[in-house]
Amino acid sequence: MTIERSPAASRPLALVTGVGRTVGIGAGIARRLAASGWDIAHTYWTPYDARMSWGVESGASAAIERDLARHGAATASIEADLADPGTPARIFDEAERLLGAVTALVMCHCESVDSGLLNTTVESFDRHFAVNARATWLLIREYGTRYSGAHGSGRIISLTSDHTVGNLPYGASKGALDRITLAAARELAHLGVTANVVNPGPVDTGWMSDELRATCVSQTPLGRLGTPQDTAHLVDFLCSPEGQWINGQLLMSNGGLA
Repeated sequence: MTIERSPAASRPLALVTGVGRTVGIGAGIARRLAASGWDIAHTYWTPYDARMSWGVESGASAAIERDLARHGAATASIEADLADPGTPARIFDEAERLLGAVTALVMCHCESVDSGLLNTTVESFDRHFAVNARATWLLIREYGTRYSGAHGSGRIISLTSDHTVGNLPYGASKGALDRITLAAARELAHLGVTANVVNPGPVDTGWMSDELRATCVSQTPLGRLGTPQDTAHLVDFLCSPEGQWINGQLLMSNGGLA
């Protein structure tokens, strides 16, 4: 589905990956950016949700696009298998064809299957690194080779995690994502593009057990879990002109979780 931009539109375009469910962090970020004046191209991958405990949310992309359109955003949803190394170029081709040049790249996609040192399979390990690390590099590479915006206006933001114990391939591949993203702050300096990583901490979007939820709440000073909106507010600031001076940082947005 695509909601076209007006010929007279002057809204910048954000490409947000990993926007597959209405309750997800990616969707929260897309809504917040749309409310702040961005057009939104977003990606999703239904087979991933089908493998997870929460399952596929029927009609999610259309519902998200309706939410974005209420804020005046032109939108495009792109189904994308980021385990395929050819996918990042295709995503940018589609986003540019439908909505124009990308100003902000916000990466919320992930492969996340719990397993530890002793029971992670080679197949799972490789899939995590393909989606979380390699695709991040390839998306940033596409962005860097195509970016043509005003110096100082470009933004790259990745979402990360430091949860590795019992979650080895996810945490390790997210650590690689951190390094790749932060390198962009220097390597793309000639474009005036900032690059930052955000660690949202534990945000329950349907994956937490009651026991884990209670533990996280007890270890957070404010006595609550994070929400997609908490992450979205920080990403919105980083994408704004006021957030330009924040660059090359790994930012913890976890409510002070111990």
